[in-house]
Amino acid sequence: MAEQSTRTRLDRFFKISERGSSTSREVRGGVVTFVTMAYIIVLNPLILGSFSAEDTGAKTDAFGAILPVNQVAAVTALVAGVMTILFGLVANYPFALAAGLGVNSLVAVTIAPQMSWSAAMGLVVVNGLIVLLLVVTGVRTMVFNAVPSYLKSAIAVGIGLFIALIGLVDAGFVRRLPDAAGTTVPVGLGIDGNIASWPTAVFVVGLVIMGILVAKNVKGAILIGVLAATVLSIVVEAIVNAGPAAGVNPKGWNLGYPALPDDLAGLPDLSLLGQVSFDAWVQVPAITAALLVFTLVLTDFFDTIGTMTGLGKEAGLIGKKGELPGVGKALFVDGVGAVAGGAASSSSNTVYIESAAGIAEGARTGLANVVTGLLFIAAMFFTPLYEIVPVEAAAPALVVVGAMMIRQITEIDFSDFAIALPAFLTIVVMPFTYSIANGIGAGFVSYVLIRAATGKARGVHPLMWVVAVAFVAYFAVGPIEAALG
Repeated sequence: MAEQSTRTRLDRFFKISERGSSTSREVRGGVVTFVTMAYIIVLNPLILGSFSAEDTGAKTDAFGAILPVNQVAAVTALVAGVMTILFGLVANYPFALAAGLGVNSLVAVTIAPQMSWSAAMGLVVVNGLIVLLLVVTGVRTMVFNAVPSYLKSAIAVGIGLFIALIGLVDAGFVRRLPDAAGTTVPVGLGIDGNIASWPTAVFVVGLVIMGILVAKNVKGAILIGVLAATVLSIVVEAIVNAGPAAGVNPKGWNLGYPALPDDLAGLPDLSLLGQVSFDAWVQVPAITAALLVFTLVLTDFFDTIGTMTGLGKEAGLIGKKGELPGVGKALFVDGVGAVAGGAASSSSNTVYIESAAGIAEGARTGLANVVTGLLFIAAMFFTPLYEIVPVEAAAPALVVVGAMMIRQITEIDFSDFAIALPAFLTIVVMPFTYSIANGIGAGFVSYVLIRAATGKARGVHPLMWVVAVAFVAYFAVGPIEAALG
């Protein structure tokens, strides 16, 4: 009787029966969602963290400091677990949260090299607070409508290409060519035009495996691909003894070393919790800090809107007017995720499109999120496993996620050059300059200029004019500072 009463309370609280689901389907869906996106516990530490500041490709801030990968792994699992559970309890949707791919790359590659890690995470917190303010004041609709839909799609595509390039470079498949190489080509394939190293070969095999699994719609394809590539790397290293790169061995493992750890489980190191400051405004020019925050807000906010809409449609939760009921609460928790991620140095947490796997298994309510969140928290105690995952085994996930994001290019009308050029610049400038902010700025400025020059200035939202002017100032910071100095 007590068990039945508990089920009844769960049913009423999460509206399980009302949405045509069952407790077993919610539990199953929650497990599948976790399996599908658990790769972030391995991948996020390799994007944000480093084993040593002396390692080749180490992610250092402006002062040469790093985020230890074991600490990033612990807070990644913790924040994902807590925020996923909170989202399920407040918004009652089966949309899991974790550190956002794209935002974490932006923080590691673009923001942190200009300031301290704590200041960079402070900007992530500010980003979350702004998103919360936009939700509370209702400005979110105005902001969302200010940017043309095709530019939103272009931003997603550009981030996808940027993520893929990071994966290719981290794996050694694409390498920078030194000026002394006697060529004007800035990058090339591997070493001397071929793969040339066992670690990069592992990356290629891992990418093929992951691609096949994703194409076959295998649940947890990305995680399985990372695990398969890791096992392969352990076998390869045992045979060929490639060794770590360490800045002197270009054919070695770039980050991470495929050897079994001393322990499979252990107490998580949560030292990064609260290691945040708001010194960015004094470490870099104020306009630079402001535009970096704007880029974070734009990336975070619009990605969340698109993801929630897609998941809501797949779950049959979109209302007759095309809106997700209670989206305000969902966006509010997502904003809290950005704040929590910054405060814990795991980067902004946001809704994951991989939640679609759990929805496909029947998840329709926040109960699935509670299950997923509890699994994330449990995984926090097994983070020593990350040590055996070399970046070459995790990098295929970046390429695959990039391929998933680029699908939005079909929503851009390239037959209209007034649309094609701003979208194109948004897409290509991101990977070519290794900066999401540069891509968004190039797209926004060219959009406003072309509209104005073709007599369509009245159709440009006032906010776009403000943003375009801000980006012009952003691009001209060097000359402006030189003129003033």
